[in-house]
Amino acid sequence: MSDIIKHECGLAFIRLLKPLQFYYDKYGTSLYGIKKLELLMQKQRNRGQDGAGVATIKLGMPPGSRYISRKRSHSATYLEDVFSGVYQYFTALDDEKLKDGAWLKENQPFTGEILLGHLRYGTHGSNSIESVHPFLRLNNWITRNLVMAGNFNLTNVHDLFDELISFGQHPKEHSDTVTVMEKIGHFLDDEVQKLFSWFKAEGYSNQEITALISENLDVRRVLQRATRKFDGGYVMAGLIGHGDSFILRDPSGIRPAFYYHDDEVVVMASERPAIQTGFNVPIREVHELQPGHALIVKKNGEVKEEMIQEPLERKACSFERIYFSRGNDRDIYLERKRLGELLAPKILEEINYDMENTIFSFIPNTAEIAFYGLVEGLHKELDVIKKKRILELGDNISQEEIDSIFRMQPRVEKLAVKDAKMRTFIADDMHRGNLVSHVYDVTYGLVNNQKDTLVLVDDSIVRGTTLRDSIIKILSTLKPKKLIIVSSAPQIRYPDCYGIDMSIMNKFVAFKALVELLKETGRENLIEETYNKCKAELNKPDKEITNPVKELYDLFDYEQVSNKIAEIVTPENIAPEVKVIYQTVDNLRSACPNNNGDWYFSGDYPTPGGMRVVNKAYINFVENIDVRAYS
Repeated sequence: MSDIIKHECGLAFIRLLKPLQFYYDKYGTSLYGIKKLELLMQKQRNRGQDGAGVATIKLGMPPGSRYISRKRSHSATYLEDVFSGVYQYFTALDDEKLKDGAWLKENQPFTGEILLGHLRYGTHGSNSIESVHPFLRLNNWITRNLVMAGNFNLTNVHDLFDELISFGQHPKEHSDTVTVMEKIGHFLDDEVQKLFSWFKAEGYSNQEITALISENLDVRRVLQRATRKFDGGYVMAGLIGHGDSFILRDPSGIRPAFYYHDDEVVVMASERPAIQTGFNVPIREVHELQPGHALIVKKNGEVKEEMIQEPLERKACSFERIYFSRGNDRDIYLERKRLGELLAPKILEEINYDMENTIFSFIPNTAEIAFYGLVEGLHKELDVIKKKRILELGDNISQEEIDSIFRMQPRVEKLAVKDAKMRTFIADDMHRGNLVSHVYDVTYGLVNNQKDTLVLVDDSIVRGTTLRDSIIKILSTLKPKKLIIVSSAPQIRYPDCYGIDMSIMNKFVAFKALVELLKETGRENLIEETYNKCKAELNKPDKEITNPVKELYDLFDYEQVSNKIAEIVTPENIAPEVKVIYQTVDNLRSACPNNNGDWYFSGDYPTPGGMRVVNKAYINFVENIDVRAYS
C-alpha cells in the first residue's frame, strides 16, 4: 500500500497447561511461555507500530503475593523495550535458579501460566503509554481482577458509555478500550456478587466462597450479557485474576483470530502462520475461532469454544487478505496471487497486447505477491494467443514466424525502490515536498524513452497522495510513453469503522473523483439531495437504515471513476499519459470467497453501526467537518 494508513492490531495469548518445571525439563527453559510470546509478537510485528505490551498472571499464588505483571512501551523500539524490560529480572540469576521453575514462579515477575501480548496500531487518539494495551482493572477480590487487550473498533461507544453511566458508574475515560473493559468488568462483578450471595446463603465462609467462585464462574454468561449491544469488529482477550481467560470474536467474523491447543499449551494469535512457526504445527491443527464465539480456558485447563452471540453472515475483513496480514499464510498468499492474475486481461487490453514495448513492475513491496500472480496471468493469456496464432499459420509456418510468436513474453523489472532512509520530518516546509517526491528511487537504463509503457502493481490506492507526490513523479523521470498504475484492490469508496483508519470520506481519491464527476456533469445538486437523505437515514431504526451514497456512484461506470482518479493523481507538467486500473469487486469476491467483508469497496456494511457511520461521514463531508464519523 503506497498510501500510509493505520489498521488492525495484533494479539497473542498463551496458556501453559503444565508447571514451569515441565518446560525446563522438556525444552530446556523455565521461561518457555514468555519466549514463545515474544516469538508470536515478533511474527506479527506488521500489525502494530505504535506500541506493545505484555501481561502475565500466576495461578494459585497465596494472598499478599504479586501475581499480575505488566510491561508496556510506546517508544520507537517498543517490542525490544518490552522484552528487555521483562528479561532484566532474569539476567542476573544463576543457573540453579533459572532451572528451578517453582522458585522462579514464587520470586520473579512474568513467570505466570497465562500470558497476553498486544501490538498496537492506533487508529484514533494520542499515542501515549496510557493508550497501549493490555489494560488492568484491579480489585482486591481475585475473581474481579481483569486484564484485557483487543483488536477492535466499536461504532456505538457513546451508547455503551451512556449505559455504564446508567449502571451508576463514573468512567474515568471516554475511550472505546476503557468502555469495553468496564462493560465486561461490570458484568463480571455482577456475576461474582451473585455467586457470593448464593454461597453465603449456603453457609460457606468468605474464603471458601472465593474458591467456589473461581470454580463456578460462568465466563460465557458474563460475555453474553456484556456484549449484547456491541456493534463493530472485534477480537478481545481477557484474563481474570483467579485464572479463567477468554478470547472473543465478533458475530460477523470481521477481525481474525486463530488458536491451537494440546496437552501442554493453548495458543491464540491474530495470524495463523505465527502459531505455525512459533509452535511448529501443521496448518490443519490451527483452528479459526468462529464468529460470535469465545475460546474460554478455565483455571483448571478446560478448553471450550462457546457461542456468545448468534453468528451473522460472515464478513471477514478482505483487507486482511489484500494487505494487512503477512503473506506467508498459504491461503492469503494464493488469494493475493489470484487478485493479480485476474487483472491480466484488462491490462493486456489496455496495452493493446504490445508486450515488446511494455515493462511490468510493482510498488510497494507488499504488492509483490499480487505481481507474481499478474505475471502468471499474463503468461496464461499469452499462451492462448500463441496457440491461436500457431494454428492459424497452418502448414506454412516459418522459423521467423515462430520466433516472433514466442517473443511475446512479459518484460519484468524492478523499477521502483523505496528509500527507507529518507527522513522528511527534519526538513523545513519549503524543502519537505521535494524530499517526499524522492522517497522512492528508480532503476535507470531499462526504459526506452517515449516508447515503453510502464505497468506498476500496487495492492491498494486509498488517498492517492503518494502516487501524485512521489511515485508518478519519480517514474516520469524514466521518460516512458505511458504509465499504468494497477490496484489489486477495488476502489475504496466508503469509510471503515471496524478497525482501519479510513473514516473521513473526503480523504478517499475515489470519493474525490465522484464529486468531480458530479460537478462536471451538471449534477452538483445531488450532493445536497444526498446530504438530506443521509440525515433522514439517521432517524430510522437500525434494521431500516440504508446507504444513499451508493446511488451517487451508480450514476457513473467503474472506468469513469478510475479515469477521473488518474486525472487527480497526475501531477502537473508530467509528460507521460497516466492511466489507473482498479480491481473489480466481483473479482475480489472471486479471489477471496471466504473473506467477503468489502464494505469500504461496496458500501454494504455488516452491522447497523456501519450504515450509520457512512451516513454520518457523508454529512461531515458536506458540513466540512474533518473528524471520524464514530467514537
